Amino acid sequence: MYRNLAEYVAALERAGQLIRISAPVDPELEIAELTDRQAKLPGGGRALLFENTGTGFPVLTNMMGSERRICMALGVERLAEVGERIDALFAEAVRPKKSWVEKLRMLPLLKEVAAWLPREVSRRGECQQVVMQGDGVDLGRLPVLRCWPHDGGRFVTLPLVHTVDPETGVRNVGMYRMQIFDGRTTGMHWHRHKTGERHYEQYRQCGERMPVTVCLGGDPVYTYSATAPLPDGLDEYLLAGFLRRRPMELVKCLTNDLRVPADCDFVIEGYVDPAEPKVIEGDFGDHTGFYSLKDLYPRFHVTCITHRRGAIWPATLVGVPPMEDAYIQLATERIFLAPIRLAVAPEVVDLWMPPAGVAHNIAVCVIRKSYPGQALKVANALWGAGQMSFNKFLIVLSAEDAEGCTGNDYLKVIRERLHCFDPAQDALFSRGVLDVLDHSAPQTGFGGKLCLDLTRKLPEEGGERLRRERIPVEIVWDEFVQGTELTFDERVWLAAGNTDPARDVTVTPEGVLRLDARFKPSAVERGWPNVVTMSAEVIDAVDRRWAEYGIGEPLIPSPSRRYLPLVRSDAAKL
Repeated sequence: MYRNLAEYVAALERAGQLIRISAPVDPELEIAELTDRQAKLPGGGRALLFENTGTGFPVLTNMMGSERRICMALGVERLAEVGERIDALFAEAVRPKKSWVEKLRMLPLLKEVAAWLPREVSRRGECQQVVMQGDGVDLGRLPVLRCWPHDGGRFVTLPLVHTVDPETGVRNVGMYRMQIFDGRTTGMHWHRHKTGERHYEQYRQCGERMPVTVCLGGDPVYTYSATAPLPDGLDEYLLAGFLRRRPMELVKCLTNDLRVPADCDFVIEGYVDPAEPKVIEGDFGDHTGFYSLKDLYPRFHVTCITHRRGAIWPATLVGVPPMEDAYIQLATERIFLAPIRLAVAPEVVDLWMPPAGVAHNIAVCVIRKSYPGQALKVANALWGAGQMSFNKFLIVLSAEDAEGCTGNDYLKVIRERLHCFDPAQDALFSRGVLDVLDHSAPQTGFGGKLCLDLTRKLPEEGGERLRRERIPVEIVWDEFVQGTELTFDERVWLAAGNTDPARDVTVTPEGVLRLDARFKPSAVERGWPNVVTMSAEVIDAVDRRWAEYGIGEPLIPSPSRRYLPLVRSDAAKL
């Protein structure tokens, strides 16, 4: 794998997956606009390395924003390889052992697993070659991006946030955005459902400061692992070791006792004091394609910043899909399908989360069906399983209808099966936890869920439904949406984001499932967010400078121009 981010950059360049931009660029909005134009190209475009940011540090964006690049980051030719390794590992581990000889054959497997475990070393790491401590601590020296016009400030968007459980000492590495407040403090955006928040609450009850260290860069496997939906208590660096087939070395921080990867690019050490009141953080143009609005979060105090010589600052841009996070999600689908089958629902054949569903809004599940009500059983099982519990709309298909499908191939099957969909019998309404960023939920993090059972119906379920000429699903739009030239995927994104199944979905007397996808500023007390778009000034400035960037011709138009008709005010919310 890669010893640091520079090695990964070199690999991307050899593969024709990188564009170097030597022209001066501003981390405030300009880098984001250029990244958005590249990320929205078919297949995700290329990674961008901005070499002249005015800070002394280059910035890398869109580094895993294509299927080719996420495979390179994980060291595989195809994402299915990782799932196949996990399947084989589980199959061998759970296979009944009839003799001592067979049990002894497990020893190489145990040895292989032990080889993935992170190792602590006593020396300093490459990540500590340059030290900023005491009066030298200044976050302003780092090329932190401001991504969208109504963002509350500049945000660290690819941080590996290290915390430990104060009772067990078990480490967690999560990815929680960090708004820069000043040269020595940031916000720490961990949601109430996240492990970081649980650790924070434990320290609050103990009356102790909470040590926190943030890393950036290094082997891109570290970054992926911090996003992975692992069970609470399972070390993300065990996953990283599994993916890279060798362990990582951890070094002790200089101002707290946490351990971090020796070969990462940047380390920001500090603490959160639970005795302090939480502070206003946001707004932020989020992966939902809408702004996540201001709220209260803990303040992170920086005590030390270290970095390797020649460090590269990694950043990601999120907004209206598809973006880089769609390809990270694609890897998660392939990697975690085997654990879902093993621990949650063995009948699951495949799971697809379309980019338009922004990970938690829409999921398509394929099952091998053998008894009545099985699709609804799977829905309830998935809605109670880890991060799948945040899912809002779930579509279940039979394996025989979806055989050979991948990605967008499922759309054809879904359209055909919807002709046989009976909303009165095949729609399961429920309520439960939702992602905190779901702006349509009546309450933050809690609202409606809906499963569409599009499986073939067994005799006990009344047999196959009669095929209707027209699909019995109707979406109600605002007038300004009706007049736009949005694609099918864009309308799916907007409808799923703006709809709460418990409040906004009904079955009409005529047997039609009706979704109210209009903007509803009066429906939630916290306010209804605006769609994320770049300002006209920045768009025009990038257009004028296009030839300077060396990206090539023709000019790539700004994706934001398509979404400007959806913007309802000159602020983060309506």
